[in-house]
Amino acid sequence: MSTTADPTPFYKKLAFNLLSLVLLGGILYAGQGILIPLFFSVLLATLLLPVVMFLQSWKVPHIVAILLSLLLAMAAIVGITYFLSRQMVSFFEDVDIIKERLQEIFTSLQGWIREHFNINIRDQQAYIQDTKEKVQTEKIVGATFISLTTFISYLVLLPVYTFLLLYYKELIKQFFIFVFRNDTEDQIRDVLHQSRLVSQSFITGLLIEVVIVFSLNSAGFLILGIKYALFLALVAALLNLVPYIGMIIANIFCMLITLVSSENLTDVLWVGVVLALVQFVDNNFLMPFVVGSKVRINALATLIGILVGGALCGVPGMFLAIPGIAVLKVIFDRVDALKPYGILVGDNVNTPRLTFRKLWLRKKRKEAE
Repeated sequence: MSTTADPTPFYKKLAFNLLSLVLLGGILYAGQGILIPLFFSVLLATLLLPVVMFLQSWKVPHIVAILLSLLLAMAAIVGITYFLSRQMVSFFEDVDIIKERLQEIFTSLQGWIREHFNINIRDQQAYIQDTKEKVQTEKIVGATFISLTTFISYLVLLPVYTFLLLYYKELIKQFFIFVFRNDTEDQIRDVLHQSRLVSQSFITGLLIEVVIVFSLNSAGFLILGIKYALFLALVAALLNLVPYIGMIIANIFCMLITLVSSENLTDVLWVGVVLALVQFVDNNFLMPFVVGSKVRINALATLIGILVGGALCGVPGMFLAIPGIAVLKVIFDRVDALKPYGILVGDNVNTPRLTFRKLWLRKKRKEAE
């Protein structure tokens, strides 16, 4: 049976794909206040779906099962927030002591610079003052921390979105099936099923990973007798959720706090050693075995996705980048026209040449027919 080759030139397809990416990025950037809570709700709904199905298997009504699973999730979130806030309170109680220690270290550093580089303290202070004037502190703080308004919107929208997604799950599934129906209903169902499995595997694995990383960090810091051990361990575990960049920030933050809170400078080095060892265990054992093999994305695609997500939506976008790319890869791998993109973001470095060659030969055969 002959197949008509697609007459659309390659450069037009490429231009259309690039234009689509720019348009999607613009929509995401402009509507992030609505879309980001929705995306987090999709992940939460995917995580709670097995709980809802389990409750329904015990003859619990659908709405009641959803409400119970949401209450369980909210209780867990509140518990984690309470624990983190308690640790932060104990940390901020010693802020004045930390400031004094930081001033001592700063004074010693100024003396060392004057002694080794012949730059007097007055010139150093003038340079620091000039730097302060150039740096816009308000913008840095605003870009780093979520505002109170955004936090309240997340607090309200997250459970509402999650409830509605779980309640209308079948309706949403039927929508996708009918929209893309073209003798491919089984393929659409497979894409939706695999996307759900990938999301569940990723989120469940991350939760387990956070607990293990926090436990290892806590054990190491407590053995060393580091002050604020639990607080630093929790901050490092949470920052570890953002691949690559998060762990760098965690190392700098934990070592800096140890520097200003400990009289022994070797503690700073030991904190770095503990974090490095935990990161080694995480990268080589936890991520492959706990998070699972379903999220198969190469390091280049992960890093670019994190940077793009951060540029568009800040820290939430960085976190959502990996599950988003993983779901896109599921779609790419199951649509013939998009399979090259699935290869590009995948982590199998042994098959791309052969696969691209097969795709090229298949295109030539279609054109010949």
